[in-house]
Amino acid sequence: MLIEYVNITDIPGIKLGNAEDLTGGTGCTVILCEKGGVAGVDVRGGAPGTRETDLLNPVKMMDRIHGIMLAGGSAFGLDAAAGVMEYLESKSIGFDIGVTKVPIVSAAVLFDLPVGDYRCRPDKEMGYRACINAENGRFSEGSVGAGTGATVGKILGMDKAMKGGLGSFCIKNGSLYVGAVVAVNCFGDVVDPDTGEILAGAYIPEEKRFVNTESLIMVSRKKEDNPFVGNTTIGCLITNARLSKAEANKVASMAHNGYARSIRPVHTMYDGDTIFCLATGEIEADVNQIGVLAVKAVEQAVVNGIKKAVPLFGIRTYSQR
Repeated sequence: MLIEYVNITDIPGIKLGNAEDLTGGTGCTVILCEKGGVAGVDVRGGAPGTRETDLLNPVKMMDRIHGIMLAGGSAFGLDAAAGVMEYLESKSIGFDIGVTKVPIVSAAVLFDLPVGDYRCRPDKEMGYRACINAENGRFSEGSVGAGTGATVGKILGMDKAMKGGLGSFCIKNGSLYVGAVVAVNCFGDVVDPDTGEILAGAYIPEEKRFVNTESLIMVSRKKEDNPFVGNTTIGCLITNARLSKAEANKVASMAHNGYARSIRPVHTMYDGDTIFCLATGEIEADVNQIGVLAVKAVEQAVVNGIKKAVPLFGIRTYSQR
């Protein structure tokens, strides 16, 4: 069948929205599946911050979730998930316990506290506002949502780092949709997955060149170094396919190859790299095909997050390089 590239908001049964504080330099992104979807997750970084990921294990009872939140603010940013729960409960969406319905919302956060004002973090109000924006169809990419305070290439500190951001990419093959939304905030450099060219990373403006984080670590990294700790790339793979929880976890695992193809190095001890997989269950599809398409969607979402970032707080962008 003919492969098409479409907007991630075209996926049936899914709503996406952002909210941010441009003064504080942080934000959150929500993916809502109001009818409930099967989900999996794969956490590979050495410093993750997550919420409600244990229940995505196939041996756990809960078989559907209703939302996924990606946020800045480090561990403080997990508070925004409460706003997502409040929004969904107000619409009577969630796991029915008789007296009310409990929305199941999984979340992951990235570290952006040194950007903007560290005292500003995603909170319950911001999470709720992101849901309202999702309901009204307001979703964009770049220096917004969870990508507001994102940066990349921090091996030499913030003065050599570049702006990260929120990116998405979606592939349509017949009636099958496979898309990804990613907040790019890595310790390493972002590269073109086809050519290996560094697009954004540790950059020396006086010499107009990239340091090449991977090469620097291989030849001169010392254990006693004190690296800049503001990292972690988080994302969600979204499909309208019918998957079991085990298959959703497998697709999330395969999707990490998209990080590996576009971020170098990736999955370091300074990152908390996490990918969710959310499946709405509308059509039958081969899990291997979904996994291969997921890799493409994730790698291109990473690239888009870099290319669509706009200047904030004096941090140089891809377009200013």
